[in-house]
Amino acid sequence: MAEPAYDAERAAGAGGLRAEADGAPHTRRLPEIALRPEGERVGVEIRGELDLECAEHLEHALRAALGAAAGAVELDLGGVTFCDCSALNVLIELRERGLRQGKPVVIRSAAPVVERLLDLTGTAPLFAGADPDPHHDGDTPAPPEDPAGERDLRVEVVQLRRAMQTRPVIDLARGILMASFALSAQDAWRVLVDASQHTNTKLHHLAHDLVGAVEGDPPPEAVQEQVAAAVARIRSTAPERARATEEADRVDE
Repeated sequence: MAEPAYDAERAAGAGGLRAEADGAPHTRRLPEIALRPEGERVGVEIRGELDLECAEHLEHALRAALGAAAGAVELDLGGVTFCDCSALNVLIELRERGLRQGKPVVIRSAAPVVERLLDLTGTAPLFAGADPDPHHDGDTPAPPEDPAGERDLRVEVVQLRRAMQTRPVIDLARGILMASFALSAQDAWRVLVDASQHTNTKLHHLAHDLVGAVEGDPPPEAVQEQVAAAVARIRSTAPERARATEEADRVDE
C-alpha cells in the first residue's frame, strides 16, 4: 500500500495558499509523492510538476524516503509532467546523500520530460543502478561504474545550466530582502516563494516589484503586507527547521 512520503497541505501550511481573484484562498497544487516500502528498499512515486517553487517540498519528501530505506531508494517519475534543473539538483543531492549512507538512489521509470532533461544534462547514468530483478541470472553484464571525474563533470554541467537559467531579477530581489530584513540567502528565497503564493503572483513578477521599490516605485500595498507576513512566518519556523537539519546531519554521520 502506498504511504504518503510527505503531507503536502501540512508542509505548505499558510505558505501553500493562494488568493483567488475574489479573495478566497485555495491550496496550491504540489506534486503528489508517495512511499512504497518493499523490504529494505523504498519505492517513491512522484506525479505532477517539479519546478523551483516545489524544490523544498520535494527535498523534504525524498529525505523522508531515504530515512525510511535500509537499502535503495527507487524513483518512479513516470507521472511527472514537468521537470526543471532545480528538481534535478534535488535528485542529485539526494543521490550524494544516499551514497554517504550506502543507499543507492535509482530512477526506475521516467516520463519523457524527465528523460529529456537527463539526456540533455548527461546525468542519466548517475541514476541507472543495477538490475532490480532478484532472479536476474547474471548473464547480462552490469553497467560499468561511472568514473568519478565524469560524474563530477555532469554535476557541474547541471549546476552551470541552472545558473544560466536563473533570472537575475530574482537574485536582486533576494539580495534586497537579505539586506532589508537581515535574512540568510535561503530564508530570503523562502520569503519570495511564500509571498508569491499568498499574492497569487508569479515569482519573477514579485521580484520585479521588489527591485522596482529600490528604484523609487513602491510595490502594491498587498505585496508589502505579504512580504512582511512571509518574513514573520519564516522567522517563526526557523528553530524547527534548524532542528530538522541537525537531525538529518546526525543521520549522515
